[in-house]
Amino acid sequence: MSKVLEVNEENFDSEILKAEKAALVDFWASWCGPCRMMHPIIESLSEDFEDRAVVARCNVDENPSLAGRYGVTAIPTLIIFKGGEAVDTLIGVTPAEELKSRLEAQL
Repeated sequence: MSKVLEVNEENFDSEILKAEKAALVDFWASWCGPCRMMHPIIESLSEDFEDRAVVARCNVDENPSLAGRYGVTAIPTLIIFKGGEAVDTLIGVTPAEELKSRLEAQL
């Protein structure tokens, strides 16, 4: 069962910006091949960090204002948030170890 949180314009602030833990948000779209390549990596991270961080996914087609708010112009874009602020950004297909290392650095 997926532990990836689906975030949208209604719950983003409460689930990500007000989270007590660091949060990784995958900005993606269903038509994006590289985004689909990231899905198993994001699923795996959600299990690895289940109690230590929030791992979430945001569909940019359904939530264009969130994509705009964070300057997402290419997908997949992965943004790590801590204390309500974006602290790290990765663009494109990113190896699991790289994402894991970047998220660990914010814990």
